[in-house]
Amino acid sequence: MERPIYQATIERIFDHCGDTRSLFLRSVSGNLHSYSRGMFVSITIPLASEVRVRPYTIASSPEDGEPFELCFNLVSDGPGAAWMFDRRIGDRLDFTGPFGAFTLERPPEREIVFVAEGTAIAPIRPMLRRALSYSALHQINLLYAADSSEHLLYRPELESLSEIHSRFTFEPVVIERHLLYQRLSEEVERRWVADSFRKRHFFVCGIGSGVLKLRDMLRQAGYERRAVQYERW
Repeated sequence: MERPIYQATIERIFDHCGDTRSLFLRSVSGNLHSYSRGMFVSITIPLASEVRVRPYTIASSPEDGEPFELCFNLVSDGPGAAWMFDRRIGDRLDFTGPFGAFTLERPPEREIVFVAEGTAIAPIRPMLRRALSYSALHQINLLYAADSSEHLLYRPELESLSEIHSRFTFEPVVIERHLLYQRLSEEVERRWVADSFRKRHFFVCGIGSGVLKLRDMLRQAGYERRAVQYERW
């Protein structure tokens, strides 16, 4: 069964920094279909030699309405990302979705730990907002790493949320790219593995095999398999 293809118009463009951008899209026919926080849409990218389809996470929340936001960075030797960076206000994009299983609708009734790096904050951002909208008393933590301070996206918003919500701890860290997952693993181990408490729920998102190493470390330390949700880009 073929997936229906939709269109959206670029209404606004925001540059977080020189190589990271958000596109704000408005659906051409009606609003974006109902979706859970953390889901993505698949964008059709017509290149000179082929047509590619690439997933882009929705960085905004369903309650924000439209336009909805896609956040991404300019990958070296990535023609798809370069094509996305060449888009302008008024351009139309074809997409399918939303899709995805790395989601949060009703927060688990236990301490939550979000771990993200760089643009992988995109699915975590609406999840965090959702978790904070509930009047639970459980602690919520965000360990957010990047290779430079300019790649810590949405930082003012996240700092503001940590000031408003006493149960939310936001910890941004800048780590050299080649050491990023080594340091993240050390921090996760020190904070949430070294103790004996195992009633936490993790949402981990990032790039490459480092995400799987974090997942395996947490599960091997005694956390339930279902309590360690992850998405590897």
